Amino acid sequence: MAYERIPKTLALIPDGNRRWARMNKLSALNGYSYGVNKFIEFSEWCVKSGINNVTVWAFSSDNINRPRREVNALFRIYEKAAKDSKIIDMLHGNKLRINIISNPEVVPKKLVAALKGIEDETAEYRDRVVNILLGYGGREDIGFALNKMKRMRSFSVSEFSKNLMSRTIPNIDMIIRTSGEMRLSGFIPWQSTYSELYFSKKLWPDFTKRDFNMALAEYSKRERRFGK
Repeated sequence: MAYERIPKTLALIPDGNRRWARMNKLSALNGYSYGVNKFIEFSEWCVKSGINNVTVWAFSSDNINRPRREVNALFRIYEKAAKDSKIIDMLHGNKLRINIISNPEVVPKKLVAALKGIEDETAEYRDRVVNILLGYGGREDIGFALNKMKRMRSFSVSEFSKNLMSRTIPNIDMIIRTSGEMRLSGFIPWQSTYSELYFSKKLWPDFTKRDFNMALAEYSKRERRFGK
């Protein structure tokens, strides 16, 4: 489907995996597994639509407060996905580079090592990238930059952005959040200043290509003035 305009950079908050699992009488583990598979589909939709920079919030700093068994299960799902040959083949087929932004205080070293492997595996690609945020929180991101710059007498806005944990993520044209929640919850505050927001009532595992196209159609209609 052709649109007058599409976002060059798109970010996703894939919310509702646990609720979807409960509604379908499945475990939270199943919900997260379905969510990961859905994101693989979503990445391919983006490629086919010409969106070459995608950011996904895979695990927030606040998520660490969920039941430990659930958190550990989610980390195992991500570790397994990082080593899945089908996923790796898909990345190579679409020439997608994986860029991991993780908080070492939250994410286990074993998972970090597995994700570093998939980063290295796809490092040659430059035109298309998927940024994965793990253990990320917007306030922590800003605090991270301030801590790095605390010995400077003065600094500019551009200098500050270079010291963020999320410094490799460009300004975001559009953010999609699923499950009916209408807030950003601290998601990349620096890069989302002028992001167009799209909230879907669908729980993430139920989000379809049609829902994706509806989001792009809505974006195409919007007039972006950037404060002018």
